[in-house]
Amino acid sequence: MEYPKVKRNVLLNPGPATTTDTVKYAQVVPDICPREKEFQMIMKEMGEDLVKIVHGDLKKYTAVLFCGSGTVNIDACVNSLLPEGKKMLVLNNGAYSERGAEVCEYYHMDHINLKLPITEPVDVAEVEKALKADQDIAVVYACHHETGTGVLNPIREIGAVAHKYGAAFVVDTTSTYAMMPIDMDKDNLDFVMASAQKGLMSMTGLSYVIGNTEIIEASKKYPTRSYYTNLYMQYSFIKEKGEMHFTPPVQTIYATRQAIKEYWAEGETEKWARHQRIWEAIYRGLDRLGFETIIPRENQSKLVVSVKYPDDPNWDFTKIHDYCYERGFTIYPGKVSKLPTFRLCALGAIDGPDVDDFFVVMEEALKVYDIKLK
Repeated sequence: MEYPKVKRNVLLNPGPATTTDTVKYAQVVPDICPREKEFQMIMKEMGEDLVKIVHGDLKKYTAVLFCGSGTVNIDACVNSLLPEGKKMLVLNNGAYSERGAEVCEYYHMDHINLKLPITEPVDVAEVEKALKADQDIAVVYACHHETGTGVLNPIREIGAVAHKYGAAFVVDTTSTYAMMPIDMDKDNLDFVMASAQKGLMSMTGLSYVIGNTEIIEASKKYPTRSYYTNLYMQYSFIKEKGEMHFTPPVQTIYATRQAIKEYWAEGETEKWARHQRIWEAIYRGLDRLGFETIIPRENQSKLVVSVKYPDDPNWDFTKIHDYCYERGFTIYPGKVSKLPTFRLCALGAIDGPDVDDFFVVMEEALKVYDIKLK
């Protein structure tokens, strides 16, 4: 069936991402009760696909789906996976890993908030030092890609050290899942988490944890700190009944089913190459206009670029944002403490030429507001 074209905006913010019209219109379906077997089959197939995207063995890993933004995953993993009398080591080198520490604080959980430089990848030697110093650490928590800065953390190496000391490794992959290739076993991962509106280029409202089934089963005996976001309870309900414990985001699930089809059609390698092309186009434009960035390129994920505000009194982020937004392009404020920055992200159903078009508009905006770059 043919549908009218939807106005296309190029979102250069860190999510939600630009979507295809086919994903948008996948939400237009006959009304259905999510307790029907037909919908349960969609959920089952989706859960298996979500595990396969990170090369997980379905006999070893399972997907646990939640209704909510990406933070619902952080909540679920942090509150559900710490055994009685043990500690969580949070590797904190940015705003999103900091969120893991904040969840620990709100649940009054015993944890170590290992604060590290936010403009550098996590130092694996510091992780080992912390693990060696405290044998009560049972879980290591990290963020794969700090979306606030664009820093990429060495999860494979961190995971190897965590496992060396007998700790489970939990990673927030919200802004790398289905973009950057991830392999559960090769990357030494026990749990990863993501949301439909990021790498899969679907809609907001569906989030998921892919985790080691054996550890999820063991967590049944751990202290329960939450009702809605208890990982074992949601896992067991999906396993036994084929549905979420509470009402799922029905339309988002239909959209995500279509997004997964499009993911497989594009291919893991080809999709990652496209995201890298977008990142390269971002740098081409920044270099041409004279913008500076804060993270060395070799430390970046090639998914997010943190750009310094120009040293010009006429610069006003809100004015520049609004000028670009009115012309179909969205940029986003930075999240680097004490450093005035904005972010350009290589997410979504876009490609290099979309970024080239954006920089034409950005150059116009700089001229309109008489902003000069060095």
